[in-house]
Amino acid sequence: MNYRFPKKERLCSQKNIEQLFAEGKSVSKYPLKLIYLASSLPENVPIQVGVTVPKRTFKKAVIRNRIKRLLRESYRLHKPLYFNTLETPYAFMILYLGKEIPSFDEIHSRMAQLLEAFKNKEGL
Repeated sequence: MNYRFPKKERLCSQKNIEQLFAEGKSVSKYPLKLIYLASSLPENVPIQVGVTVPKRTFKKAVIRNRIKRLLRESYRLHKPLYFNTLETPYAFMILYLGKEIPSFDEIHSRMAQLLEAFKNKEGL
């Protein structure tokens, strides 16, 4: 697995997203929360990921988009370290739960802790 994050690895299907929130399990490392579900994905990829930031907390789209970019970049950098030997395809949704605008360093360290917690919980 490389450091790329192509479109086919993005979770876009409304049906998959609804199933993920209905049946998925979760892991939290404040201010991040990961909802995941082992599922058969339509693309031939091991993981599809979506990110979300609540509109209720961050009213301005510019700020929400900035946080989503930080989340995607942090995930992209950590992806090869954690998911090289993954056999089961997963759907992920990463939520930002904090109240203030984060720095990249904060997001980057919490993303590592979050993905480590996922691996430990799933026994990967």
